[in-house]
Amino acid sequence: MSVLIFALLGSIAPEDGRTRKDEVRNGLFSTVAFVLGALTSCLSGYLGMKIATYANARTAIEARRGIAPAFMCAFRSGAVMGFLLSSLGLLNLYLAIIIFGKFYGEDWKGLFEAITGYGLGGSSIALFGRVGGGIYTKAADVGADLVGKVEKDIPEDDPRNPAVIADNVGDNVGDIAGMGADLFGSFAESTCAALVVSAVSSLGRSHDWPGMMFPLLISATGILTCVLVTLIATDLKPATKISEIESTLKLQLIVSTVLMTPVTLAVAVTALPATFELAVPSRDPTKDFDTKIVKNWYLFVCVASGLWGGLAIGLQTEYFTSNRYKPVQDVADSCRTGPATDIIFGLALGYKSTIIPCFVIAICIYIGNT
Repeated sequence: MSVLIFALLGSIAPEDGRTRKDEVRNGLFSTVAFVLGALTSCLSGYLGMKIATYANARTAIEARRGIAPAFMCAFRSGAVMGFLLSSLGLLNLYLAIIIFGKFYGEDWKGLFEAITGYGLGGSSIALFGRVGGGIYTKAADVGADLVGKVEKDIPEDDPRNPAVIADNVGDNVGDIAGMGADLFGSFAESTCAALVVSAVSSLGRSHDWPGMMFPLLISATGILTCVLVTLIATDLKPATKISEIESTLKLQLIVSTVLMTPVTLAVAVTALPATFELAVPSRDPTKDFDTKIVKNWYLFVCVASGLWGGLAIGLQTEYFTSNRYKPVQDVADSCRTGPATDIIFGLALGYKSTIIPCFVIAICIYIGNT
């Protein structure tokens, strides 16, 4: 509704030759896209929690047969939720573009401006699921641990402690529904932003449909690539003991990044024209934007920089959070001198762990704007 209100307020002073009718239409379709994004996010979270509750019971049963069956059951159920979230979001976004296009006709700029409400709707649900669920699960977690460990000397997550039920419910809401909504919101927002940028470029003016769908093609090929990569953990090289789980998951991340790089290049070369114009911020204070000639492989470099930047951040995150490496071992060792040194050392290590991601993100932004 807020999107509709702001669109109606903006219609008082229409820009780019738009009439009040165009602004009202944009407001209406932005509201529809907002509701669609919110419903998709809710559905993704609900199905994720449904899958998780069934998978937990099945994984516990499979664990009686060994680590490998339990790991494969847990990994496959997690993959189902991930693929469900991304494919459902991609499908609904594509259908919204097709249906909205029937009403917008040749006005692609207005069409993709209205589509941005889809990402905003997903983010609004992510706020409630992630923040609300996170607050609930942390309160339940701390309460259960205090009652069980401090007062009754019961281990963490012990079934003899009734408060563990609230802890598990909070984990399901915050870590599954909230995280799923958060990931969906990030996916929808980034895709919608890319579509808006392409709509104001020469691709939008020339109505180059494959070029305009480049962001969706990247997501679609990424889903297919990741489906193939999951076979490594489930069939080719499953973890047979606990110490191998971390290495298997890291292998998944590395292989998917390596395979996705040539796929991205192929999509950029085939879907995009050899050269096209793109509006970029102007350094001239008298102008807002300048026109820049962009080659199709430039977009490949942008996507590849984010792809490999994400891999670098993932690997360094593992280094700072895994008990196989020195940082976590040093934090554990600092506990010997008391909780004060443990808190100080852990806080300092947390600050230190943000250095590499900051540099990686800065480099990716620089590459994307060069």
